[in-house]
Amino acid sequence: MFAILRKELNSFFASSIGYLVIAIFLIINGLFLWVFNGDFNILNAGFADLNSFFFIAPWFFLFLVPAITMRSFSDEFRLGTIEILKTKPITDWQIVFGKYFGSLILITLALIPTLIYAYSIIQLGNPIGNIDIGSIIGSYIGLLFLASAFTSIGLFTSSMSQNQIVSFIVAIIISFFIFYGFEALANLGISETLRQFGMYAHFESISRGVIDTRDIIYFVSVTIFFLFISKLKLEIE
Repeated sequence: MFAILRKELNSFFASSIGYLVIAIFLIINGLFLWVFNGDFNILNAGFADLNSFFFIAPWFFLFLVPAITMRSFSDEFRLGTIEILKTKPITDWQIVFGKYFGSLILITLALIPTLIYAYSIIQLGNPIGNIDIGSIIGSYIGLLFLASAFTSIGLFTSSMSQNQIVSFIVAIIISFFIFYGFEALANLGISETLRQFGMYAHFESISRGVIDTRDIIYFVSVTIFFLFISKLKLEIE
C-alpha cells in the first residue's frame, strides 16, 4: 500500500498538478474571503468568525477533489498499467487504499495553509482570541470527513471510465447529489428524514463543535461503501 501511496504522491508533485490544484484552491478561497467585496468577505462581516470559509469550502471541494482523483484509475486503465499493478504482490485493497490516502493527503496539504485564516480571525477578535475555537476545530474535522467521502466517490468514478473528464464530471454529479441533493429534497417538504441521508446535515452538525458518533459513522460508511465498490470494479478488470 505504501508503495502505491508514494507513487501517487510522486505523480502529483513530479508534475505541476499537485501544486496547481493546491494553489487554485487557496487563491480562490483567499479572493472570496479577503478581497472580493461580497457576503463572504470576512472583513465585511463585522465579527470574527470563519463561517464564510466553512460555507464555501465544501462547494470548492466538489470540484477540487474530483480534479485530484479523476486520473487515479483512469490513467491506469488507459495506459494498461493496471495489469502490471495487479501482478505485483499487493492486494486490490492495498491498491485502492494507496490511491485513496495519496489523494486524501494532497487535499489535507491544501487545507493546512488555511489555518492562517484561523490565526487571523483570532487576532481580529475583540478582545484577541474571542472566538469559538470549538466550532473552528469541529468545522476542520468536518472538512476532513467531507474530503474523505468525496475522495472515495472520485476513486469510484475514476475506476468506471478511462476518460478523465467523464470521471471528473460524474464525480461532481454524485458528490453534489449526496452532499446537497437530499437537503434540497427535504427543503421542498418531501420528507425531513431525507435530510439525514445527505452529507450537508452531518457536516453542519460537526461544524457546531460537537462530534456526534452518528455523524462519524455516516461519513465512514459512505467512504467505505465507495471504496468497496471501487475494489469490486478493480477485481473484474
